[in-house]
Amino acid sequence: MKQFEKILKFELKYYFKNKVFVGITIFFMVAIAVVMFLPRALEMFKSDDTADTTEEVSVMLVKADDSAQADMVKEIFAASFEDYDVQITDADTEAIKDEIVSGEAECAFVMTGPTSYVYYVNNLSMYDMNTQIADEVLGQIYQMNAMINGGMTQQQAAEVMNIKIESEIENLGKNQMENFLYTYIMIFALYVVILLYGQMVATNVATEKSSRAMELLITSAKPTAMMFGKVIASCLAGFIQIIAIFGSALIFYNLNKSYWESNMMVGSAFNIPPELLFYMLLFFVLGFLIYAFMFGAVGSTASKLEDINTSVMPLTMLFVVAFVVVMTSMSSGNVDTIVMKVCSFIPFTSPMSMFTRIAMSTVPWYEIVISIVILIASTIGIGVLAARIYRVGVLLYGTPPKIGAIIKAVMAADRKNN
Repeated sequence: MKQFEKILKFELKYYFKNKVFVGITIFFMVAIAVVMFLPRALEMFKSDDTADTTEEVSVMLVKADDSAQADMVKEIFAASFEDYDVQITDADTEAIKDEIVSGEAECAFVMTGPTSYVYYVNNLSMYDMNTQIADEVLGQIYQMNAMINGGMTQQQAAEVMNIKIESEIENLGKNQMENFLYTYIMIFALYVVILLYGQMVATNVATEKSSRAMELLITSAKPTAMMFGKVIASCLAGFIQIIAIFGSALIFYNLNKSYWESNMMVGSAFNIPPELLFYMLLFFVLGFLIYAFMFGAVGSTASKLEDINTSVMPLTMLFVVAFVVVMTSMSSGNVDTIVMKVCSFIPFTSPMSMFTRIAMSTVPWYEIVISIVILIASTIGIGVLAARIYRVGVLLYGTPPKIGAIIKAVMAADRKNN
């Protein structure tokens, strides 16, 4: 236990003295502070003059096919295109084109019939939705005219067209829209942290081995204490960094909450249900540990620092595949596919798969328990196995050993100790 504590403290000091680690943490905290305080700062620097000025509205020209219906067309177009100053025009087509090219008007609708038109615009944006809105508007005008011709007054036709549908939603499960954002944040954070710190664990182990310092350490400390000390230290360092970043984000958000209340996306990111937060932390820690142990074991088998990227490639690909499966399921809106259910019980994929299902679906309690038990048992088992690989791996030099050679070396070491 004392060996484990010494290694843990030593590794933690390494992370906290690392300028890159500290710099990245401070950078993200400052960046989040700038973003959260930006609305407050903009409001403070607003001058009284700008409060009185009105924003210039783009002009939309509309040429009605029937002058008798011009007032109706303008009224409905003005209600549908609130961001434009809708103006009825009697000018010919060439004059309308000249106004658009010169910038006097942004766009124009020239009606060629009750249900047809030509849309004129100088530069058609890929986000221009005006024609879709106009299609719906003209459909309403045509239906309203049909009702009026059938004996209804314009007011009666308008009431029929603008009938309000009352509805309410009673959700018996999870609201995927509300949970999507912080589910995505957790999955992405786990993805970045595991790849970043897992690679760091493997690199540290390979560096100590290549400098021959590992041979001295292995004689004075048990391999299990060294492996668990390194991995848990990296886990604590990553956890502290995440708490510092997301904790500061929560503090800065609450200080400026009144400025972000209208932003539903930002608000939902900071309103995580307590039970979901518990599962997030649990799967985050276990997912990190199981991969960190494997990265550490692989790092101990690399003879040179240059071999690390090649050695950890299978682990990286395994994790990337799990990430892609989860993100694909989230994007499709169905997180209860057969693939996701199977991945929920595989320890290498369950930290992301099961958490996603819990956050965005209704999962039976026994499935959650089974997944967590398998993950905990696998983490402990892989940790012990990683320590044994670490014990024999640090003494293997030359070309990177194959899996069969590592297994034989571990079994030989166990028989020797017994």
